[in-house]
Amino acid sequence: MSNIEILQLRAAAVSLVLDCSGPGLPSVLHWGTDLGELTESALLELRRGAGAVQDGNGLDENRPIAIVPEYSAGWFGIPGLSGHRDGHDFSASFRLTSVAQTGNTVQVDAADTEAGLDLKLTIELTDSGLVRAKADLTNAAATPYTVDGLLLALPVPTEATELLDLTGRHIGERHPQRHAFTQGAHIRDNRRGRTGADATLLLFAGTPGFGFRDGEIWAVHTAWSGNHRSYAERGMSGYAVIGGGELLLPGEGRLQPQGTYSTPWIYGSYGVGLDQVSHRFHDYLRARANHPKTERPVVLNTWEAVYFDLDLDKLKALADAAAEVGAERFVLDDGWFRGRRDDHAGLGDWYVDEGIWPKGLHPLVDHVKGLGLQFGLWVEPEMVNPDSDLAREHPDWILAAGDRLPPTARHQHGLNLGIPAAYDYILERLDSILSEYDIAYLKWDHNRDFVDGGNQLTGTAGIHEQTLAVYRLIDELKRRHPGLEIESCSSGGARVDLAILERTDRIWGSDSNDALERQTIQRYTQLLLPPELIGCHVGPPRAHTTGRTQTLSFRAATALFGHFGIEWDIASASPEEREELKGWVALHKKLRPLLHTGRVVRADRGPEDVLVHGVVAQDGARGLFSVVQVKQSVTSAVGRVRLPGLDPQRTYRVSKLATPGPESRSTAWSVDRGSVELNGAALASVGVLMPVQWPESAILLEVTAIG
Repeated sequence: MSNIEILQLRAAAVSLVLDCSGPGLPSVLHWGTDLGELTESALLELRRGAGAVQDGNGLDENRPIAIVPEYSAGWFGIPGLSGHRDGHDFSASFRLTSVAQTGNTVQVDAADTEAGLDLKLTIELTDSGLVRAKADLTNAAATPYTVDGLLLALPVPTEATELLDLTGRHIGERHPQRHAFTQGAHIRDNRRGRTGADATLLLFAGTPGFGFRDGEIWAVHTAWSGNHRSYAERGMSGYAVIGGGELLLPGEGRLQPQGTYSTPWIYGSYGVGLDQVSHRFHDYLRARANHPKTERPVVLNTWEAVYFDLDLDKLKALADAAAEVGAERFVLDDGWFRGRRDDHAGLGDWYVDEGIWPKGLHPLVDHVKGLGLQFGLWVEPEMVNPDSDLAREHPDWILAAGDRLPPTARHQHGLNLGIPAAYDYILERLDSILSEYDIAYLKWDHNRDFVDGGNQLTGTAGIHEQTLAVYRLIDELKRRHPGLEIESCSSGGARVDLAILERTDRIWGSDSNDALERQTIQRYTQLLLPPELIGCHVGPPRAHTTGRTQTLSFRAATALFGHFGIEWDIASASPEEREELKGWVALHKKLRPLLHTGRVVRADRGPEDVLVHGVVAQDGARGLFSVVQVKQSVTSAVGRVRLPGLDPQRTYRVSKLATPGPESRSTAWSVDRGSVELNGAALASVGVLMPVQWPESAILLEVTAIG
């Protein structure tokens, strides 16, 4: 097609320059710091300087890499589109047919008439400075076409020579790992049928040694709750990209004539320091129409208090204790439905167990509501136990390949919601329960990875359809029950992504309530999500996942920086413990307007045995910092710690925040004698002197602007 202008999108100190001049797909000429309003000649100069210099043995034409990289254009890395028509049309070559821009959103249509394929790209620069893009591929021919993969990629400059991603496991999610960004592909594939406890929330490429507060960084997030890929790749020319998309199982992308496959949204964030990259996601999420607008209620969840021992009198006493300490939501966890005496049976039989609840859940719900608390309920709709009426009646509804069942995990299988009858059954059961009882909240669990995730009725793979069915199910329940809130829990933090967050109201950070483990888990989960979307609970004195024993002050100070909750049998706690917990709940309520709207900041440098993180108000007028002693110091004291993220020109008063309960070990320092007054620049560069602390303890610092 004829020449089309080069488009410049600008927002929140970020520029995205798109070359839509054709004839091929759009390419990114610049993604990074704001360039100001460029003239036409400057934009043309950027285009002339795009791509990679050839060494005499490459293509005669210098071509920058498209957002959907094409083999036909000379990209020898991972192709954007992989597919074929029974072996034919294996390499697409798209040509632009139209480009339309509305504000900071660009819609691009392209076609490969020889291959019989139409491609629509949507590229946006959000108000917070995030780039997001998706693609829709339509089979325009008369014969089926199989999509094996459709990935989107964003370029990163040659200066980005280091990669950071995250990994983990159940009760140990979100641990960072770094390595050089060398030639070749760094691929993070996930085939677990859910986002995964070991998935990388974000894949970062940056300048050497980048940290929370410095270094240029480009990051990508794949917003999909099923199988997916995130990757970084550098070719021998030095040209590098980061990108991602859905990881399709064989046959899942087979398109009939006029059929369309849509990719997930791919999000890109640029910033100086991990905190700025993170702030763009936080600002984007907080600006959504469906972001929680009310203060996040303090939760008491029954799981680590009673497990499967669901005695009405015991639960009423627990609710009484919850109300006493100031909780605002009471969540009944696993074990309330038919046949559920342990985790071996009952999943799928979503009827209130008449043996435990002869009058249904009404006596408990009424008691909880009478105390002024909201009532919440645990469900696991995507799963079924072999020992259940549902599995016995509909064994073909189990996600399985061929004539074999996959190995069980947690004594359960996946329930194939891609089968319309199975979907309708689950929708009817959940809708019925939500209609009968005044339920404000569902803790929606997903406790196993899918193996052999197939559709027994068709003999085909079923994870793609399962993921879409879960989205539809949640959307429909929320449509029928306005105001219903849903938590994404998946063996703890194994389903954390922006697609599930489009329709849920928080995630469960981890099944580990060990406060020491939670320090790392929350630190890195907050790279993507703001604190108010991450469930953080005060567990019992002895963590059931690690066996560690920790003080209430450390457990509560850790849970403070999130959606605060309690998961502990406080009905059997001592009066002194309940009184201290009541104080922490009150403190959280006082601080949550700051904690759930401010900017999350993290210090880079300092002793390796201390973590420093905090939240600073958007206007810079106040902040709260936590100085966490994670282990015994090698030296007798840790010295000064830096407090980042404050206005460098303003003067602040730094005071140790008075917290409930007994003081932990510390020696006198300046704040104990009053306060420290320094400007933000000094606090970020020099810091404040800290006392000696016991391992696994935290000191909270309140920071207030005084000039």
